[in-house]
Amino acid sequence: MDIFVKPPRQSAPELTMDNEVIDDADDFEVASTGLEPFSLQLDDIYQGERLDKVLATLLPQFSRARLQQWIEEGWVLVDGKPAKIRTTVLGGENISVEPQAADHDQAFVAEPLDLRIVHEDDALIIVNKPAGLVVHPAAGNWSGTLLNGLLHHSPQLMGVPRAGIVHRLDKDTSGLLVIAKTLKAQTDLVRQLQQRTVSRQYLALVWGQPVSSGRIEAAIGRHPRERTRMAISKSPQAKLAITHYQKVVSGQLDGRTVTLLRCQLETGRTHQIRVHLQSLGFPIVGDAVYGKAHLVSVFPRQALHAERLGLVHPISGTHTEWHAALPADMADLLQQAGMAV
Repeated sequence: MDIFVKPPRQSAPELTMDNEVIDDADDFEVASTGLEPFSLQLDDIYQGERLDKVLATLLPQFSRARLQQWIEEGWVLVDGKPAKIRTTVLGGENISVEPQAADHDQAFVAEPLDLRIVHEDDALIIVNKPAGLVVHPAAGNWSGTLLNGLLHHSPQLMGVPRAGIVHRLDKDTSGLLVIAKTLKAQTDLVRQLQQRTVSRQYLALVWGQPVSSGRIEAAIGRHPRERTRMAISKSPQAKLAITHYQKVVSGQLDGRTVTLLRCQLETGRTHQIRVHLQSLGFPIVGDAVYGKAHLVSVFPRQALHAERLGLVHPISGTHTEWHAALPADMADLLQQAGMAV
């Protein structure tokens, strides 16, 4: 039986996602044992206690909530019969527990995915991520992520924290990402991100017509009421965020003015471009979270694409840049709006 073991911690700088420091301790629950069945005979000392509490004591590698779930689903038998969570132990019972894999046990499992690799060498992989692909495993998306595909493509990434991922794109944002293939390359890239020397340029189609160019400097933090959203914030926990934008061309979509902007990140906070542009009154077309609800149906995702990525190569020391053309869905959208790009 294959046993999943979380990769060991390594000496590395603090990793960032969109330049936000992530606590490595919050990664994933460690699957510290395999999924072989357990057979237990309860001692009399447990008499009078609840079954789920007793199992949590005898099988500490599993959370009590997880054990309760297995009891409810019939994977725990007492003397050959399905157990109940509130069963009171008498002592001497024979308990059979058949552990079931949790979704997050698959987080670091290699899976074959059709990765759109723009460039690869001994230090880096540059990926053109399609819209709809989640970058990193999290609740609701423990498998089928870019991380899973990277581990299949390059098994050595199992030995690099977060499989070499140092920054991310939202699920429904397309475009370029850099992956470090070695710990040394990852260390170098993290420092470049922290020093703001990595160049990241995006194309965003927004509702309305902003002035020709501008600079947005506004701190971003968690929305005070909706924790899955970000917002402009004056909270002490909010982080400095700076976005530069320049008008490319305007057009008409669904009878309304839309404008294509080229955005340059100076920082890289979660949802930064989406939040900053929405704060000016120019939400991104198709953005179901920060956009206008009655206009979301025009496009099935936020019309945001990471078109250009530049950095200093960790081995050669030379500045290198990559470009990813607009995906077909955004190109078609611009054509509908009468834009020639």
